[in-house]
Amino acid sequence: MTTHNQITLNSWLSVAALGLVWGGTFLVIELALVTMTPFWIASARIGFATVLTTLIWRAMGGRLWLSKDSAWGGLLVVGALSTAVPFMLLSWGQQYVTSGFAGVSMAAVALLVLPLAHVFVPGDAMTLRRTVGFLIGFVGVVILIGGQAFESSGAVLETPGRIACVGAACCYAVSSVVMRRLPPIDPIGLAAMPLLIGSALVIPTAVYVEGAPAMPDLRTLGILAFLGLVPTAGANFLRVYVIRTAGPVFMSLVNYQVPLWSVLLGALLLSEPLPQSLVLALVLILAGLGVSQYGPLSRLFRSTRHRVKGRVRGQ
Repeated sequence: MTTHNQITLNSWLSVAALGLVWGGTFLVIELALVTMTPFWIASARIGFATVLTTLIWRAMGGRLWLSKDSAWGGLLVVGALSTAVPFMLLSWGQQYVTSGFAGVSMAAVALLVLPLAHVFVPGDAMTLRRTVGFLIGFVGVVILIGGQAFESSGAVLETPGRIACVGAACCYAVSSVVMRRLPPIDPIGLAAMPLLIGSALVIPTAVYVEGAPAMPDLRTLGILAFLGLVPTAGANFLRVYVIRTAGPVFMSLVNYQVPLWSVLLGALLLSEPLPQSLVLALVLILAGLGVSQYGPLSRLFRSTRHRVKGRVRGQ
């Protein structure tokens, strides 16, 4: 990572693109579920992304560990909990909940990281502000997964579907904390190896649970290719670029966009309902996120404003 973060117009365009792409992913999964079973959707998504990412990684030298230290056990956990398990949970859960619900549940990832980092990451303790933000957001998660988070769709497995989506958020949170504890590692390798690990887990699981897949039609194949190449492989490289150039705090702005885009796109394009409890859960989760990250975000915007003013004066 660079020593001095440089926030440019490209940085803002990148986080805006990531918010839109990741927010729209849940809508695309809903479209894929019309003709494809959930675990094979997860397998195809990981498969397409693995091929592209691995080819790029190998072309750039295929480095992985950047020091004598290695942590293969931690990397296996990251691979399972950042790709295979949450992809399967989301694809399965979205059979019974809307894309908007799935997107809002992902907003909880940054909140769930707070108590985990407090325990497992030295120097990342819960402050009073972080604790208040976590509690506000946690109330939102409770409302989200509770019996009135959506007007009942009549699906027998609606509540397990909600739990699956929140479970995927928990997987992402745990994998983020484990990733922080890894020794120095090449960022492109870190993008490729979890996908390779995820492919080795999810494809056999899909065969065991759902049997051999039916040959998808061209429309479904295009949807699956899009899921693998754009929000999985392409967005992952863009995420690495933003973190390396603008910093992880700036990257956290994506957390505020994803649930908003998922709710808006689901309502506009799929005519999904917007009950008051979902909107309340969204507001509470984003408010909790804002309170917990107020310090670093305020410093980020102050430093960005000062740099802009300095450039204007220098012209």
